[in-house]
Amino acid sequence: MIIIKTAEEIEKMRKAGALAGQVLSYIEPYVNEGVSTLELDNLCAEFTKNHGAISAPLNYHGFPKSICTSINNVVCHGIPSVKDILKNGDIVNIDVTVILDGYHGDTSRTFMVGDVDEKIVNLVTRTEKAMYRGIAAVKAGKYLYEVGRAIEKYIAKFGYSIVQTYGGHGIGKDFHEDPHVLHHFSQHNKIRLKEGMIFTVEPMINMGQSNQVETSTTDDWTVTTADGSISAQFEHTILVTSGEAEILTAR
Repeated sequence: MIIIKTAEEIEKMRKAGALAGQVLSYIEPYVNEGVSTLELDNLCAEFTKNHGAISAPLNYHGFPKSICTSINNVVCHGIPSVKDILKNGDIVNIDVTVILDGYHGDTSRTFMVGDVDEKIVNLVTRTEKAMYRGIAAVKAGKYLYEVGRAIEKYIAKFGYSIVQTYGGHGIGKDFHEDPHVLHHFSQHNKIRLKEGMIFTVEPMINMGQSNQVETSTTDDWTVTTADGSISAQFEHTILVTSGEAEILTAR
Protein backbone atom coordinates (compact mmCIF):
# COMPACT_ATOMS: atom_id res chain seq x y z
CA MET A 1 0.00 0.00 0.00
CA ILE A 2 1.38 3.39 -1.01
CA ILE A 3 1.14 5.89 1.82
CA ILE A 4 0.12 9.45 0.95
CA LYS A 5 1.91 11.68 3.42
CA THR A 6 0.07 14.35 5.39
CA ALA A 7 1.28 17.95 5.52
CA GLU A 8 2.78 17.28 8.96
CA GLU A 9 4.58 14.17 7.72
CA ILE A 10 5.87 16.00 4.66
CA GLU A 11 7.41 18.67 6.87
CA LYS A 12 9.15 16.02 8.95
CA MET A 13 10.39 14.36 5.76
CA ARG A 14 11.78 17.70 4.59
CA LYS A 15 13.81 17.99 7.79
CA ALA A 16 15.06 14.39 7.61
CA GLY A 17 15.92 14.80 3.94
CA ALA A 18 17.75 18.06 4.54
CA LEU A 19 19.87 16.42 7.23
CA ALA A 20 20.74 13.47 4.97
CA GLY A 21 21.90 15.95 2.34
CA GLN A 22 23.98 17.76 4.96
CA VAL A 23 25.72 14.51 5.88
CA LEU A 24 26.89 14.06 2.28
CA SER A 25 28.05 17.66 2.10
CA TYR A 26 29.91 17.26 5.39
CA ILE A 27 31.74 14.09 4.34
CA GLU A 28 32.85 15.37 0.92
CA PRO A 29 36.18 16.95 2.06
CA TYR A 30 37.17 13.68 3.73
CA VAL A 31 36.76 11.51 0.63
CA ASN A 32 40.42 11.40 -0.33
CA GLU A 33 43.17 9.00 -1.31
CA GLY A 34 44.47 7.09 1.72
CA VAL A 35 41.26 7.34 3.75
CA SER A 36 39.52 4.14 4.85
CA THR A 37 35.80 3.71 4.37
CA LEU A 38 35.56 2.92 8.09
CA GLU A 39 36.83 6.44 8.83
CA LEU A 40 34.09 7.84 6.59
CA ASP A 41 31.52 5.70 8.39
CA ASN A 42 32.64 6.95 11.81
CA LEU A 43 32.53 10.58 10.69
CA CYS A 44 29.05 10.27 9.21
CA ALA A 45 27.73 8.45 12.28
CA GLU A 46 29.12 11.13 14.61
CA PHE A 47 27.72 13.98 12.48
CA THR A 48 24.30 12.31 12.38
CA LYS A 49 24.24 11.75 16.13
CA ASN A 50 25.37 15.32 16.85
CA HIS A 51 22.39 16.57 14.85
CA GLY A 52 19.83 14.64 16.87
CA ALA A 53 19.32 11.76 14.47
CA ILE A 54 20.36 8.13 14.09
CA SER A 55 21.83 6.23 11.16
CA ALA A 56 19.12 4.00 9.67
CA PRO A 57 21.38 1.35 8.07
CA LEU A 58 23.06 0.41 11.38
CA ASN A 59 21.62 -2.98 12.43
CA TYR A 60 18.97 -2.81 9.68
CA HIS A 61 18.40 -6.52 9.00
CA GLY A 62 21.85 -7.01 10.49
CA PHE A 63 23.78 -4.46 8.43
CA PRO A 64 26.84 -3.70 10.59
CA LYS A 65 27.65 -0.06 9.77
CA SER A 66 26.04 3.39 9.58
CA ILE A 67 26.50 4.08 5.86
CA CYS A 68 27.11 2.08 2.68
CA THR A 69 30.38 2.62 0.83
CA SER A 70 30.48 1.02 -2.63
CA ILE A 71 33.81 1.24 -4.46
CA ASN A 72 34.32 0.79 -8.23
CA ASN A 73 32.61 -2.49 -9.22
CA VAL A 74 30.55 -2.60 -6.03
CA VAL A 75 27.00 -1.71 -7.06
CA CYS A 76 25.51 -1.15 -3.61
CA HIS A 77 25.52 -2.19 0.06
CA GLY A 78 29.30 -2.01 0.43
CA ILE A 79 30.27 -2.37 4.10
CA PRO A 80 32.74 0.22 5.46
CA SER A 81 36.01 -1.40 6.53
CA VAL A 82 39.42 -0.40 7.84
CA LYS A 83 40.83 -2.54 5.02
CA ASP A 84 39.12 -0.56 2.24
CA ILE A 85 41.50 2.32 1.60
CA LEU A 86 40.54 4.77 -1.13
CA LYS A 87 43.07 4.94 -3.96
CA ASN A 88 43.76 7.48 -6.67
CA GLY A 89 41.36 6.83 -9.54
CA ASP A 90 38.67 5.16 -7.42
CA ILE A 91 35.03 6.07 -7.35
CA VAL A 92 32.96 5.43 -4.24
CA ASN A 93 29.24 5.74 -3.68
CA ILE A 94 28.33 6.89 -0.19
CA ASP A 95 24.74 6.05 0.71
CA VAL A 96 23.33 7.85 3.74
CA THR A 97 19.99 7.37 5.47
CA VAL A 98 19.09 9.18 8.68
CA ILE A 99 16.12 8.89 11.02
CA LEU A 100 15.07 12.25 12.46
CA ASP A 101 11.96 12.54 14.64
CA GLY A 102 10.83 9.14 13.41
CA TYR A 103 11.14 9.83 9.66
CA HIS A 104 13.76 8.80 7.11
CA GLY A 105 15.88 10.82 4.70
CA ASP A 106 17.79 8.78 2.10
CA THR A 107 20.37 9.98 -0.42
CA SER A 108 23.61 8.90 -2.08
CA ARG A 109 26.33 10.27 -4.29
CA THR A 110 29.26 8.79 -6.18
CA PHE A 111 32.49 10.60 -5.34
CA MET A 112 35.62 10.54 -7.51
CA VAL A 113 39.02 10.17 -5.85
CA GLY A 114 41.99 11.97 -7.39
CA ASP A 115 42.72 11.48 -11.07
CA VAL A 116 39.86 9.35 -12.43
CA ASP A 117 39.90 7.85 -15.92
CA GLU A 118 37.85 9.91 -18.37
CA LYS A 119 35.57 7.00 -19.25
CA ILE A 120 34.73 6.54 -15.60
CA VAL A 121 34.19 10.28 -15.12
CA ASN A 122 31.69 10.11 -17.97
CA LEU A 123 29.90 7.21 -16.32
CA VAL A 124 29.59 9.13 -13.05
CA THR A 125 28.36 12.38 -14.61
CA ARG A 126 25.91 10.55 -16.87
CA THR A 127 24.53 8.53 -13.97
CA GLU A 128 23.80 11.74 -12.08
CA LYS A 129 22.12 13.21 -15.15
CA ALA A 130 20.08 10.01 -15.52
CA MET A 131 18.80 10.41 -11.97
CA TYR A 132 17.71 13.97 -12.67
CA ARG A 133 16.02 12.86 -15.93
CA GLY A 134 14.05 10.36 -13.88
CA ILE A 135 13.12 12.96 -11.27
CA ALA A 136 12.01 15.39 -13.98
CA ALA A 137 9.51 12.79 -15.18
CA VAL A 138 7.71 12.76 -11.82
CA LYS A 139 4.43 14.67 -11.64
CA ALA A 140 1.03 14.00 -10.14
CA GLY A 141 -1.25 12.33 -12.69
CA LYS A 142 1.57 10.67 -14.61
CA TYR A 143 2.60 7.04 -14.24
CA LEU A 144 5.58 5.91 -12.21
CA TYR A 145 6.99 4.04 -15.22
CA GLU A 146 7.87 7.40 -16.77
CA VAL A 147 10.82 7.50 -14.33
CA GLY A 148 12.30 4.32 -15.79
CA ARG A 149 11.43 5.35 -19.34
CA ALA A 150 13.31 8.66 -18.99
CA ILE A 151 16.38 7.02 -17.45
CA GLU A 152 16.46 4.21 -20.01
CA LYS A 153 16.09 6.59 -22.94
CA TYR A 154 19.02 8.69 -21.76
CA ILE A 155 21.33 5.81 -20.82
CA ALA A 156 20.74 3.63 -23.89
CA LYS A 157 22.93 5.71 -26.20
CA PHE A 158 26.07 5.18 -24.08
CA GLY A 159 26.19 1.39 -24.15
CA TYR A 160 25.80 1.15 -20.37
CA SER A 161 23.39 -1.14 -18.55
CA ILE A 162 20.83 -0.36 -15.85
CA VAL A 163 20.74 -2.60 -12.79
CA GLN A 164 17.27 -4.13 -12.54
CA THR A 165 17.73 -6.24 -9.42
CA TYR A 166 17.54 -3.18 -7.18
CA GLY A 167 15.50 0.00 -7.42
CA GLY A 168 14.11 2.95 -5.56
CA HIS A 169 11.44 2.71 -2.89
CA GLY A 170 8.79 4.54 -0.98
CA ILE A 171 10.02 5.99 2.29
CA GLY A 172 8.61 7.68 5.39
CA LYS A 173 8.28 6.25 8.89
CA ASP A 174 9.67 3.05 7.41
CA PHE A 175 12.98 2.81 5.58
CA HIS A 176 11.42 0.91 2.69
CA GLU A 177 7.78 1.32 1.71
CA ASP A 178 5.74 0.89 -1.47
CA PRO A 179 6.16 1.57 -4.33
CA HIS A 180 9.19 -0.22 -5.74
CA VAL A 181 10.70 2.21 -8.24
CA LEU A 182 12.19 0.64 -11.39
CA HIS A 183 14.88 2.52 -13.29
CA HIS A 184 14.00 0.92 -16.62
CA PHE A 185 10.66 1.01 -18.40
CA SER A 186 8.22 -1.62 -17.16
CA GLN A 187 4.45 -1.94 -16.99
CA HIS A 188 4.97 -3.20 -13.43
CA ASN A 189 5.38 0.49 -12.57
CA LYS A 190 2.02 1.47 -14.08
CA ILE A 191 1.13 3.31 -10.89
CA ARG A 192 -0.63 6.66 -11.08
CA LEU A 193 1.36 9.27 -9.18
CA LYS A 194 -0.47 11.32 -6.57
CA GLU A 195 0.51 14.41 -4.61
CA GLY A 196 1.97 13.45 -1.27
CA MET A 197 3.77 10.32 -2.45
CA ILE A 198 7.41 10.19 -1.37
CA PHE A 199 9.97 7.80 -2.82
CA THR A 200 13.58 7.57 -3.91
CA VAL A 201 15.02 7.72 -7.42
CA GLU A 202 18.42 6.00 -7.37
CA PRO A 203 19.63 4.50 -10.65
CA MET A 204 22.60 2.14 -10.55
CA ILE A 205 24.39 2.23 -13.89
CA ASN A 206 27.05 -0.28 -14.96
CA MET A 207 29.74 0.62 -17.47
CA GLY A 208 29.49 -2.88 -18.94
CA GLN A 209 26.65 -4.14 -21.12
CA SER A 210 25.55 -6.64 -18.48
CA ASN A 211 23.09 -5.60 -15.79
CA GLN A 212 23.72 -8.79 -13.83
CA VAL A 213 24.94 -8.51 -10.25
CA GLU A 214 26.22 -10.86 -7.56
CA THR A 215 25.83 -10.75 -3.78
CA SER A 216 28.79 -11.72 -1.61
CA THR A 217 28.45 -15.10 0.07
CA THR A 218 30.92 -13.91 2.69
CA ASP A 219 28.95 -11.00 4.16
CA ASP A 220 25.56 -11.46 2.40
CA TRP A 221 25.45 -7.71 1.67
CA THR A 222 28.06 -6.51 -0.82
CA VAL A 223 26.63 -6.44 -4.35
CA THR A 224 29.07 -6.35 -7.27
CA THR A 225 28.74 -6.34 -11.05
CA ALA A 226 28.86 -9.90 -12.40
CA ASP A 227 31.32 -8.93 -15.16
CA GLY A 228 33.57 -6.81 -12.92
CA SER A 229 32.66 -3.55 -14.66
CA ILE A 230 32.56 -0.20 -12.84
CA SER A 231 29.18 0.92 -11.45
CA ALA A 232 27.91 4.35 -10.33
CA GLN A 233 24.82 5.52 -8.48
CA PHE A 234 23.10 8.71 -7.34
CA GLU A 235 19.99 9.00 -5.19
CA HIS A 236 17.51 11.56 -3.95
CA THR A 237 14.31 11.31 -1.91
CA ILE A 238 11.53 13.17 -3.72
CA LEU A 239 8.00 14.39 -3.08
CA VAL A 240 5.30 14.24 -5.74
CA THR A 241 3.59 17.61 -6.22
CA SER A 242 1.18 19.10 -8.76
CA GLY A 243 4.19 20.60 -10.53
CA GLU A 244 7.85 19.60 -10.51
CA ALA A 245 8.89 16.99 -7.98
CA GLU A 246 10.40 18.43 -4.81
CA ILE A 247 13.84 17.03 -3.97
CA LEU A 248 13.82 16.58 -0.21
CA THR A 249 17.50 15.63 0.03
CA ALA A 250 18.88 18.49 -2.08
CA ARG A 251 22.40 19.57 -1.10
